[in-house]
Order: sequence, then C-alpha cells, then structure tokens
Amino acid sequence: MQFTTKIPIQKSTFPIDYDSKIMLLGSCFAENMGEKFEYFKFQTIVNPFGIIFNPVSLEKLIRRSIEKRKFTENDIFFHNDLWHCFEVHSELSNSDKDVFLESLNDLISSTNKKLSDSTHIIITLGTSWVYRLRQAQSDSDGVVANCHKVLQKQFTKELLSILQIEESLESIISLVHSVNPNCKFIFTVSPVRHIKDGFVENTLSKAHLIAAIHSVLNRKFSTSLELTTQNNIYFPAYEIMMDELRDYRFYAEDMLHPSQTAIDYIWIQFFENYISESQFGLMNDICSIQKGLKHRPFNPNTESHQKFLHQLELKIKTIQNQHPFIKFC
Repeated sequence: MQFTTKIPIQKSTFPIDYDSKIMLLGSCFAENMGEKFEYFKFQTIVNPFGIIFNPVSLEKLIRRSIEKRKFTENDIFFHNDLWHCFEVHSELSNSDKDVFLESLNDLISSTNKKLSDSTHIIITLGTSWVYRLRQAQSDSDGVVANCHKVLQKQFTKELLSILQIEESLESIISLVHSVNPNCKFIFTVSPVRHIKDGFVENTLSKAHLIAAIHSVLNRKFSTSLELTTQNNIYFPAYEIMMDELRDYRFYAEDMLHPSQTAIDYIWIQFFENYISESQFGLMNDICSIQKGLKHRPFNPNTESHQKFLHQLELKIKTIQNQHPFIKFC
C-alpha cells in the first residue's frame, strides 16, 4: 500500500558533481539546502548578501554584482545604532559605517567572480509580496529586500504580478549569461508558508511565483542569449512539502517551516535526481568522515580509538588527494 502521493521528478540533464561550482540564492530554504551541500563538501556559496525573499530584490543584487556597481553612502542609512542597506539582509548590518560599506563592496567583487564561475545557480523564491519605500526615486529603487525594523508607515506593501516576476527572472538569467553563458539554473519555490501575509495571501503569492517560473522555463527567447528549458529546470520542493508531506508532523514547532525530517527528505529527492550518480560513493565516504569527526569516545586514549583516528585520517587524505578543495574541520 502507498500512503502518499509521490511527486514525479524528472532527472536533470545537467547533473551536479564535485567539479561543479554551485551558488544558492533566495529564501531561508536556500540556506537549508546550502547546509546539505556544505555538509557533503561540494563547492558552494550560499546567499552572500543574506536571505533574500523576493525576485525583484534578488535581480537588483545580481545586476549590481554583474555591473560591479559599488555601494555608496547614498545606499545606506543609520537606524537603531546600526548602519543598514535596504538591498541586503540585516545580518550584514554594522555599527561602523566605513567597515559596512567596505564589506558590502567586497561582496560585490566576490559575488561577481562567483557568478562568472558558477556551473549551477539554484534560486529559491520565497514570496511575491514586497515592501516598497515610499520616498524612493523610482519604482525599481523602491522595493526593499529587508525593512530593518524601520516604521511600517515608510513602506507600501504590494503583490508582484506574474509578469513582474517573469521580467525579474528573465533579467537574472540574461545578466548571468552575459558573463557566464554556460551556467545552468535550478528554480524552486520555498515550502515555508508566509502566514503573516495571510493564509489566502500566502497561497496567492506562491501561485504567482510558480506561474512565473514555469512561464519563463517554457519560453524561448529570440535574443543572442537563448534561454531554453535545456539550461534551466524547476525542482518541486514546494509541491513535495504541500502534497507528499502534507502532515503537521513534517513541520517545525512554529507549524510554518519544514522540520528537519522534511528538509532531509526533500534533500534526498534533490540529490537522487539532480546530482550525478557517479558521485554517490564519494558522498557516502564524506558522510562517514563527518560522522567520524563528530564521534566523542568515552576513553580517547585507548588503542582502538587511536586506530579509529588513524583510519579516519587516511580516509581524509585519500579524498583530499583527489579533491584538494575539500577541507574538513
């Protein structure tokens, strides 16, 4: 008997391996997936500008990075004892103005290189709802990535249309392909429910994201940078959570975020279909090493434990000889 409705997932025609350079951008679920890639020691960078929930803000940061357009004093503001930027997450905020600007512009340089070198970019969209700064000079300037606890009256709240999301996604792909034409995109929608927007409003928001992604993926562009479904794909993380795992036991205590069990399950669906099967053996070896490094013996000075440590060191050296970029703490 089968007690769930299994979500069919098509295997990727451009699977990830240990030579791949992966960038994950977007919502907090991108961080969940990024932790998995990092655990298995893939070459990964996750949200250099912090968590970004909406596609317009993501497009703005990618454009700024591709164009190497540095942040200036006009892009930052002081609030609650810290310097902030509406384009980035609060985790980057700093009490020192000069240090803050320098760190932001260092990220521009490093992200530009990562975008140019990435073989795969995984984008997880969180919401279609955005906050727009009332005093912005233009519509494009107005959408913020993070409100930084500025008074709500300084913003208007609006729902991005499907067309607006499509335009942002098309721009993201075109911008990256202008410096990295062989980069592959994997799009997904975060399974985290944004209930603060409202139950119906959250469903509408997710529907706009899903409709826009599929519209972009199913379209061919008559430009010098042709975007086709061969280079880009959709991973149904949202659908797995909403349908295959539709039970509150798969949610965290807040009943909004996926539990660790759900995250693990969605990761398994991802790597079984989007990572090259030839890499599974190495992934198992790395998993074994990671568990070994976490092992805490009752008697660390015993002969058996010293032998265990020696064998563990040999395993690490073998992997690092084959893949020098892999480091273990």
